[in-house]
Amino acid sequence: MKHKAVFLDRDGVINDDTGHYYIYKPEDFKINTGIIDGLKLLTQHGFKLVVVTNQGGVAKGIYTEADVNKVHNHFKKELEKHHITLDAIYYCPHHTEVMACDCRKPKPGMILKALSDLSIDASRSYLIGDSVRDIEAGENAGLKQCFKIEKNTSIITVCQQIIEKE
Repeated sequence: MKHKAVFLDRDGVINDDTGHYYIYKPEDFKINTGIIDGLKLLTQHGFKLVVVTNQGGVAKGIYTEADVNKVHNHFKKELEKHHITLDAIYYCPHHTEVMACDCRKPKPGMILKALSDLSIDASRSYLIGDSVRDIEAGENAGLKQCFKIEKNTSIITVCQQIIEKE
């Protein structure tokens, strides 16, 4: 049986990116209001949780993949305090200014990989993003619905809408 999932963009959706173009230090990673409650709600309703994030600063040499992993490990530890587990984090270390790839949003590569890796049913899955390229990636992957939120705002309302659609 295939699973349902919610795909989440990172910077601007999960964490506040005010004043930062790139977030690559754990001390700069501030979880947005509503994330913990929203993720708990989705988990309670049987959704897998998958983060999909462009991290073009790696290709530009601004930070390393080790830096990305430190931030993600920090985030996972914060979630563990609330008994929340992410099913996966996918990130694209490329940037169109440096090299082409199939994973940088709006291309659906990260989402398609997750659908395959985690046995996820796209027709029962959603995406929450804060940019047009997030929404395009979800649509390009054939997800049921994609929600665009304002940067650095709570996802609670969207999580409730997703649950109501079940």
